[in-house]
Amino acid sequence: MSSKPPLPTRTHAHAKRLRGGMTDSERVLWQRLRASQLGGFKFRRQRPVPPYIVDFYCERARLAVEVDGSQHTAVSDAARDAFLHSRGIAILRFASNEVLQQLDAVIEAIWNHLDTPTLTPTPLPEGEGLQAKADPS
Repeated sequence: MSSKPPLPTRTHAHAKRLRGGMTDSERVLWQRLRASQLGGFKFRRQRPVPPYIVDFYCERARLAVEVDGSQHTAVSDAARDAFLHSRGIAILRFASNEVLQQLDAVIEAIWNHLDTPTLTPTPLPEGEGLQAKADPS
């Protein structure tokens, strides 16, 4: 059972509408991301991250992929990116025409992000740090 509260009905309904009205570039990219085709990473399309809805989201990698058409503005994208970053979500943005004309390069950029290990170091278990090595007993 999930401990997350349910999404507001309006947000869920809006995401569902967006899934039904994907742009050509979103549809092309979705064909390459769906069904865990990219290294076993599962992406969801038009995924709510309240108060926003991201085009594609991989929860395991905490990665949002956005396909920007003419309706995107730098100011609103910056606010959205700052919000997502504050939640620990990385964002990759691609122009719509870039997806349509250079799909392999887009997929490679996404894969490179997924294949890069996190920069957050995993803490050593207690007792295995420098202190434990310095103490010969």
